Amino acid sequence: MFRGFATIVFWADDLEAARDWYARVLEMEPYFSRPGPDGKTAYYEFRVGDRQDELGLIDGRFRPPPAAPGRDGTPGPGGAIMYWHVDDLEGTFARLLSLGAAEYQPVTAQGDSGFVTAAVVDPFGNVLGIMNNPHFLEMLDASA
Repeated sequence: MFRGFATIVFWADDLEAARDWYARVLEMEPYFSRPGPDGKTAYYEFRVGDRQDELGLIDGRFRPPPAAPGRDGTPGPGGAIMYWHVDDLEGTFARLLSLGAAEYQPVTAQGDSGFVTAAVVDPFGNVLGIMNNPHFLEMLDASA
């Protein structure tokens, strides 16, 4: 049974540059790192937000091979966008762009119920989604 978001990981060919970029974006240093078999750092992890969700950065040399298409010719596993709730969506979006991210999805209202999304591609090729999510705020209020 799914119990909730645990960790999202992004791959980066320049792991140190990715660590520095995300430390700047998140305004914090990673709380955890792990060396690879050669002793060089292979993984950094940040704890983010109200629930201390985990954002991991993994050295690109450990990236799994691309998924092959299915036997019937359909595409293999596709990408997904994991959205992080932010209070100031437009300000956060502008800040990410100013720090070197590229627009992937503009600020987009998803209907008229307050759900608004945007996404960027970080300087390392990963899609980073942000959103204003009224349900997230309701869940925080309910657990307080």
